[in-house]
Amino acid sequence: MPEAIAAAEDRIRACIARSRVPEDRQHAESVLQWVLRLAPEADEAFQIAALAHDIERSDEVRKVRRSDFEGYEAFKAAHALNSARMLRGLLDECCVEQAITEEACRLAALHEVGGDPRSDVLKDADSISFFEVNMPLYFEREGYDDTLRRCTWGYRRLSPTTRNVCEAIAYPDPELTRLLREAIRKAGEESGG
Repeated sequence: MPEAIAAAEDRIRACIARSRVPEDRQHAESVLQWVLRLAPEADEAFQIAALAHDIERSDEVRKVRRSDFEGYEAFKAAHALNSARMLRGLLDECCVEQAITEEACRLAALHEVGGDPRSDVLKDADSISFFEVNMPLYFEREGYDDTLRRCTWGYRRLSPTTRNVCEAIAYPDPELTRLLREAIRKAGEESGG
C-alpha cells in the first residue's frame, strides 16, 4: 500500500503543476507543511487531503468558477466538493486503501469550513498558507478591493489560536502589510471585536 500512496501523491503533484494559478503548487506544499506543524501526528489521509485540497483548480474544464455562484460561500463549498470528487477518482485509480480515500476526501470536502478537529486544522493550514504564499500574487491579479475582501474572509475563518500566525506576517511590500492589517481590523469590526 505505501506504493499506492506514493503514486497518488506523485499524481496529485503532477495535477497541481498543471494549474494556471502560479502559486498553486507552492500553496499545496505549504498547506501540507502547516498541517504537519499544527498536527504532527497527521496520518496519510490527512496529508493527502492537505496536498490535494485545491486539486480541482488544476482542471480548467471541471473547475468551478466564482462567476457561476451568487455568493462567495456557495462558490467555496462547490470548490471543496469538486476537489473531493476529483481526489476520489485519482485515489481510486491509484488503488489507495478505501479507508484512507474516504477520510482524505471527507477532509478535502470540508477544507473551507471545517467542523471537526481535523478539518479545522486543514482549514487553518489553508488560510495561513493563503496569507503567506498566495496573497501577494492574488493582489497582483485581483487588486486591492478584492484582496481586502478575500483577506477579511480568510482571517475570519481562522481559529482564534492560529490568528496570531497571520498577525505576525509582514510582507516586503508595505502596501500588502497595510492591506493585511486593514483586513484584520475589518474582520474584528465585523465580528463585534
